[in-house]
Amino acid sequence: MTAVRPPAVAGFFYPADTATLSRDVDRYMSARPVPAVAAPKAIIVPHAGYVYSAAIAGPAFAQVRQAAGRINRVVLLGPGHRVAIPGVAAPTAVAFQTPLGTVPLDRSSIDAIASLPHVELRDDAHREEHCLEVQLPFLQRALGKFTLVPLVAGGASPEQLAAILDRLWGGPETLIVISSDLSHYHDYASAQNLDTKAAEAIESLTPDDLSGEQACGRLPIAGMLMSAQRHNLSVDRLDLCNSGDTGGPRDRVVGYGAWAFRETGTAVAPAPLDRRADPQAQILPHAKRLLRSASSTLRYAVRYGKAPQVDLAKVPDPLRPAAATFVTLKHGSKLRGCIGTVEPKRPLVVDVVENTFSAGFKDPRFSPLIYDELTDLSISISLISPVEKIEFTDEEDLVRQLRRETDGILIQSERARGLFLPQVWIDLQDPREFLDHLKKKAGIDRPLRSSKDQASRFMARSLGKVVLNAAKHRMKAAS
Repeated sequence: MTAVRPPAVAGFFYPADTATLSRDVDRYMSARPVPAVAAPKAIIVPHAGYVYSAAIAGPAFAQVRQAAGRINRVVLLGPGHRVAIPGVAAPTAVAFQTPLGTVPLDRSSIDAIASLPHVELRDDAHREEHCLEVQLPFLQRALGKFTLVPLVAGGASPEQLAAILDRLWGGPETLIVISSDLSHYHDYASAQNLDTKAAEAIESLTPDDLSGEQACGRLPIAGMLMSAQRHNLSVDRLDLCNSGDTGGPRDRVVGYGAWAFRETGTAVAPAPLDRRADPQAQILPHAKRLLRSASSTLRYAVRYGKAPQVDLAKVPDPLRPAAATFVTLKHGSKLRGCIGTVEPKRPLVVDVVENTFSAGFKDPRFSPLIYDELTDLSISISLISPVEKIEFTDEEDLVRQLRRETDGILIQSERARGLFLPQVWIDLQDPREFLDHLKKKAGIDRPLRSSKDQASRFMARSLGKVVLNAAKHRMKAAS
């Protein structure tokens, strides 16, 4: 794909003329009064041609428009229609274009989910896909300037999609848009029945009650419903109808619905990072600087045998607050060191430098790095969310509470301690196996008991990866 993805369905799904498109989108958003409610955190909207579904999508984007100036990032997730995808596809482009202009992509956020095993860069999945593109003119007219994280879902599970949404959840600056039509090509009465059942599943936040027959974007919707449960969102129906209601024949109709999700209180599970002031928007733009600091630390340390001093006066403000990180070193797929912190006790950039030095020279499993090992050595940095204690009755209860691909887990007894980052789920996907290996790492050879042991969960957000080339003293981006 070129640096800017051009529109694929302009003039087909929606007008290609800039003035006509602007006028039509504004008309759809202004067709109904906007209720006196808070702007939504997430919306579900249809993605058919505007003549059929834009009147249903318009009221949802009208509510989003209330947060123009506050929302500066949109996570846009929908089902693939053109290309078979085993997981989730992100593009390599730096921007998407419509007749209304260019929308920059948030490459840092895309990098932040790139470590998940079900996420891959697939331009072919985006090149002709309409389900995301048709939402962009609405977003452009509603929000003005914003960055975009466009994701096309294929065979990813609802749990995997929820894990992506949780990583990208952010704070009030982030909007989540799920693009999905409902039932396809049934008679009018049958479609009404199927769409009503889909609406009931969405409004009760029960993803297991949603079937593929009820929505082409069943999996993205189900992932959204899981995240909505975790973050204690409420949901309101904005519209529900089908193409037979909006001008098409009634013998083979497509269902459309729109919903708005709003935050109602304290999340029942922690967001990836502090939701009160999500560091993502502040830290991720500086991720490359942190990676450069890590690579410089290793080069300095192999020469002088110590970590370099950090001059905080020269560090951007977002990198000065206390934060917890993990730094992982690898040669190819082989681990070469991994050290981190789970409690924020020192400035973020200092934590990265110190953990990088410790991973390279103080990990007891490995000998200290030497200069020749810097060639093709990869450095990965993960930002750790606040730790949350898990209340459990016995070990089986703890196993049931583990959230695959999302949770990092820390277990502690009187004399033992063990920690796994969420990345370990890549190799240990069964929760029972995950906990057994963690107990073995901690040196605990008995069942865990709530009276003697503690368990905590956290999330880890990738800040990217770099690969060192010692011979040329340069750093090349790897993800």
